[in-house]
Amino acid sequence: MLDLNHGPFEVQDHEVDLCVVGGGMAGLTAAVTAARLGARVALMQDRPMLGGNASSEIRVHIQGADRHNSVANVRETGILEELRLENARRNPNWAWGVWDTILYEAVRFQPNLTLLLNCSCLDAQMEGDAITSVTGWQLTTQRYHRVRAPLFADCSGDAVLAPLTGAAYRMGREARHEYGESIAPEVADTCTMGMTCLFQARQHETPQPYTPPSWAYTFGSWDEIPYGGRRPWFEMGYWWVELGGEADSIADTEAMRDELLRIVFGLWDFIKNRAEHDGPNPAQNWALDWIQFLPGKRESRRYVGDHVLTQNDIEAEGRFADLVAYGGWSMDDHHPSGFWSAKRGVPATIFHPAPSPYGIPYRSLYSRNVRNLFFAGRCASATHAAMSSARVMGTGCSMGQAVGSAAVLCARDGLMPRDLGDGHIGELQQALLRQDCYLPWVTQDLGALTREARLEASSGDPEPLRDGIARPVGDDPHAWVGHLGGWVAYTWPEPRHVAGLTVICDSALDQDLIMSYHQPTPKTLRRVPESVLREAQVEVLGDRGWELAARIEDNHQRHVRVPIDRAVSGVRLVPTATWGSEQVRLFALYLDA
Repeated sequence: MLDLNHGPFEVQDHEVDLCVVGGGMAGLTAAVTAARLGARVALMQDRPMLGGNASSEIRVHIQGADRHNSVANVRETGILEELRLENARRNPNWAWGVWDTILYEAVRFQPNLTLLLNCSCLDAQMEGDAITSVTGWQLTTQRYHRVRAPLFADCSGDAVLAPLTGAAYRMGREARHEYGESIAPEVADTCTMGMTCLFQARQHETPQPYTPPSWAYTFGSWDEIPYGGRRPWFEMGYWWVELGGEADSIADTEAMRDELLRIVFGLWDFIKNRAEHDGPNPAQNWALDWIQFLPGKRESRRYVGDHVLTQNDIEAEGRFADLVAYGGWSMDDHHPSGFWSAKRGVPATIFHPAPSPYGIPYRSLYSRNVRNLFFAGRCASATHAAMSSARVMGTGCSMGQAVGSAAVLCARDGLMPRDLGDGHIGELQQALLRQDCYLPWVTQDLGALTREARLEASSGDPEPLRDGIARPVGDDPHAWVGHLGGWVAYTWPEPRHVAGLTVICDSALDQDLIMSYHQPTPKTLRRVPESVLREAQVEVLGDRGWELAARIEDNHQRHVRVPIDRAVSGVRLVPTATWGSEQVRLFALYLDA
């Protein structure tokens, strides 16, 4: 326990409704969500930038249920989609520093949100089984920040609050018999998936010599390298430069980083100077441009919640009554030996099948024994087997938005996470759907104002706009397809007060919209999708007929809200421009009373 009362360093206190520890994608999403919904939030992040594994320090592309578009129309929406579309608008060259800035802006300029960068959480104060405050050391200011709150969310990945609070957690692999998981080992152990150091290379017009550091490993053949039968690409590599699964993936991180760097430089030496190639060395004009010095982690501590997500839950599609998030990545179980798996003759990973999507329950997002602690991301309550799928960042964002929304309901009603039971789960689900999150098998209630109106369009069937499902599912497009200059309108026999109009546009969920080091494919977008609605007129029906109430101008988002705040007899949307498509495709159009 820190003694902050006797020391040379200042202590700055913060009083908020929710304190989020960890500014990776899950924590960022949780914090922004809660702040937007009106809670006072503090976000404590130990790095100088946000995004965690998706930041410029580590440069991992955000993956999720769409598995790089191999499963169509299940890409995570909500805040993650908003960030991706903002990146598409402003960052067509996929510059990692620009992506960092987009994440920074989303947090730093969000009302109700206090951002504490370069601030490492190192202490927690408890009263009984509840956290009262956490304290972090901010390296840049040499100042302690103490955050008091009724609710906390650990999205740190390493579950830093677990040893500080006594929260139940697990580290390593469960035995097969514990949860009846067929892919678990026979005997429980402390092995985890490892961590990776990547590199990035740049191609030049002339040959580029390379001299490795003296301490780099030396490799003599492709057989010493995972997947050695495949000749690797040279732009950026490689996820299988991975270690730490047989060590302590927290305590041994520094030692693992050193070993990973020895592998990275030795591997590049092999590719450049030692490897046999079919013909001229294809890497001769390539040179190293960037080295990852902060390893990207996959697994360490996992909290234990009221429900532990398992392999069997995933394989059964996770159709929980309290479903509040979803995944879809395969159970991608990396071998603990990582890079050295090649020498042992075992695959570096096994992609065990998983359905996409599958549901994640609310009960896996809060602690079973620390009553005011939420969590999201790879430290959520799951077995090793289930976590091998649920750990990816797109799924973490889905969890994070659920945690942020749940915290606001708890703060509003003075509840603890477990108290948000059956009576509130429906409200939580609807709150998420209204933020344009996707919850498989849950339909949005669009309200009486939308349901009771007469719905007409200049062409096509507009009824899918109010069916409560805002994306294609299976063979059902759940969309109205119109044309520029056409219209869709809600009307009532008598004037009704309308607070606003929400439009859900087509942001090409059947394509890739990722910040990635990979070369783009025909389904990869580096720009705003052509199908997004760019401009439209919003008209209202009054005593003198239809009149202009608002314009949608230069929009590049999927989720668009237009304030109206007046009594009218109808609301009409007239699309006038997209980002290139001749058709207009909308998934939802509904009204707020």
